[in-house]
Amino acid sequence: MLYIRMIIVAGVGLFTSRIVLEQLGVIDYGIYNVVGGVITLFSFLNGAMAQSTQRFLSFELEQNNPRKVREIFKASLTVHIAIGLIILILAETVGVWFLNNKMVIPAGQMESARRVFQCVVISLFINILSISYNSAIIAREKMQIYAYISILDVCIKLGIAYSLSNFAGNKLQFYAVLLLLSNVLVSAIYIVYCKRNFSECAGFGLSFNKENLRSLAGFISWTAFGSLAWVSRQQGYNVLLNLFFGPVVNAAYGISNQVNNVIGNFVRNYTTALNPQIVKNYSAGEYVDMNRLVMYGSKIAFLLLFLISFPILLCTSQVLHLWLVDVPEYAVIFTRLFIVNSLIESFTHSMGISIIATGKIRVYQIVVGGILLLNIPLGYILLKSGTMPPILFVVMIFLTFTAMVIRLIIMRKLIPGFSIRKFVNTTFRPSIIISAIATIIFIAVNYYGVADGLNIFITLGLSFIIIFFLEYYIVLGHNEREQLCNFFRRIIAK
Repeated sequence: MLYIRMIIVAGVGLFTSRIVLEQLGVIDYGIYNVVGGVITLFSFLNGAMAQSTQRFLSFELEQNNPRKVREIFKASLTVHIAIGLIILILAETVGVWFLNNKMVIPAGQMESARRVFQCVVISLFINILSISYNSAIIAREKMQIYAYISILDVCIKLGIAYSLSNFAGNKLQFYAVLLLLSNVLVSAIYIVYCKRNFSECAGFGLSFNKENLRSLAGFISWTAFGSLAWVSRQQGYNVLLNLFFGPVVNAAYGISNQVNNVIGNFVRNYTTALNPQIVKNYSAGEYVDMNRLVMYGSKIAFLLLFLISFPILLCTSQVLHLWLVDVPEYAVIFTRLFIVNSLIESFTHSMGISIIATGKIRVYQIVVGGILLLNIPLGYILLKSGTMPPILFVVMIFLTFTAMVIRLIIMRKLIPGFSIRKFVNTTFRPSIIISAIATIIFIAVNYYGVADGLNIFITLGLSFIIIFFLEYYIVLGHNEREQLCNFFRRIIAK
């Protein structure tokens, strides 16, 4: 069901973005993107809290300890409420000051930007309160429910986008308010489902057990550092582009980020289903199976993303012009560089969760998070020296690769039986082979202008088929091909 969700969410999400951009215009779309980005800088704890809660719940579920699971859930609720209040205070003080004094907002639009900011602040607070319930669904591997609610969420957003055409007032403010209401509805559905189906979520109770709070808060604090680094890179770049180039370039960044997120959902759905299994294998001491899952998961994550992203890389300009009414400057190059970075990053999802499963994350978060945090100062220095916006993505790609290498070294030290050499041979080598072949195709197609002479749908279809057969016959082993065939049989049967 996650893969059906993936297709629906991707298609509806892209169509919704086109309508929103058309209705709001480039300037208002850029304003919403950058104002929302300021708030997202405060939401770095969301990812940390979700990862931490999932890890503890999955670990205790594998130990078959219902009482401990209930205690962990209540402790997570307590921590999340406290953190939500802290972020709310920071957003209404530091965030408001930054918006009023540092952001580049066109004259006459500041009041709208302030109201958008408040809507996004409230949405962030609601998301924090619902994290424990979302984590319970994933830890129990109830992926169908997760998929259904996600589909409902994107359909609501599509309805909101269409409603903009019938609204004659300030569309930017109207859009922000409707998104807030949709977020309240979706969070309420998650909470109600969990309360009715999971014993640990029944009722409403907080836990002040010092041991549980200390373990969870300590884990969240270190995970938060890594999440801060990732969010700072994503949204910090958005802020840097606003400071140096204004809302129009923010619109280009928002479009490229949207395409990247839609494509990335294909991998995130896969790893979301895989993560609880990795944690449970570690909890049970089944390290051989765990290492196999990590290596296989990293390889398949890359191949899935490459299969979807290569046709987009080949026809980025045509796709964006077909999708959007008005393509902002830099959107094409931003999109291509974003995808390249995501391809490198796709290896790291299973790697990261395997380290988190061990519970020994302090060194990992300090080192990897520290590397990713370098994106902002390096980007600022380069932009200040007069370089063009795409240089930010070059820095991003280099630091993402460096962080990936560091993860491998840390995994070798923390996970029994893990071999870097085996990981390279199993995962990197076949991925490099398919990348090299595809790069040759990309250069040849662009040099001879083949894509320009064909219908865009023919080009996308042919490139997808070519990459699929290359991956199937050259990269995948016999057992992996059997597993893939069985997977498609199950999809068809459903």
